[in-house]
Amino acid sequence: MMLSRRSVLAGLMSTTIPPSQLATAVSAVAQDAKASGLAPVGRLWTGFSSPVGMAFDRAGNLFVAEWGAGRISRITPDGARSTFADGLSGPSGLAIDTEGRIYVASYSGDVVYRFSPTGERQTWITGLATPAGLGFDRAGRLLVANRRTNEILAFGADKARHVVVSGLRTPVGAVHRADGGYVVSNIARGITILSGDGRRTETGESLRSPGPGIAQTPGGRVFVVDYGGTTISEVFADGRVVTFADGLSSPVGLTVSPSGDLYAADWGNGAIYRVKI
Repeated sequence: MMLSRRSVLAGLMSTTIPPSQLATAVSAVAQDAKASGLAPVGRLWTGFSSPVGMAFDRAGNLFVAEWGAGRISRITPDGARSTFADGLSGPSGLAIDTEGRIYVASYSGDVVYRFSPTGERQTWITGLATPAGLGFDRAGRLLVANRRTNEILAFGADKARHVVVSGLRTPVGAVHRADGGYVVSNIARGITILSGDGRRTETGESLRSPGPGIAQTPGGRVFVVDYGGTTISEVFADGRVVTFADGLSSPVGLTVSPSGDLYAADWGNGAIYRVKI
């Protein structure tokens, strides 16, 4: 299974870093990053139980899928943490649409749940095959990395299923490019770049195990975590994969904040980090 190489980090107590300590930590990390030429990484919160998918809503709340605890946590802009939903089976990917509805993939249950902004849950999509990362294409369709069938699926409001990329190597995350193509992270190793004109590039063999955390900035930059390692890398359209940040422990989730920074979920430490772009 995708996340079976380490024991689940369940039952940890939530910890919030005081602003003064956070500022000191971020400053030290920034100095180290500057010396190495990599982006600065600062730990924000700890005490998560195997965090995976993450996304921000329009109000700036961060939602985190905690695989080990079977719950979704919400962190407000001022850092207050609460449980948004629980009793889930292997929550992995998480995405939020323009209406503020939260979609969560149940990796163990082969379904995707949809939550209203106030927490009402419904089973939205069934019959999947170990769904991992979630996202949206440029038309607003929900993208699902359907690991066991080696496909990226797209679902519109009518829930009709469309295969948009196939023949992959255990895909766990995808983003839709401005040219109509896709960038896919494959946990069995490597990145697949499908250009809008149909050209396909297999790259990223230096990454040990690309995770569900793949994110695209509004300007089109694409970043991916190496769950089997310690890095976040930038993926370029020409196939280059360049280390952007380092020092994490099995990073698995990744999203872009409203301010334009990356937020990474660290499986090994049960923590969330901010990575300055």
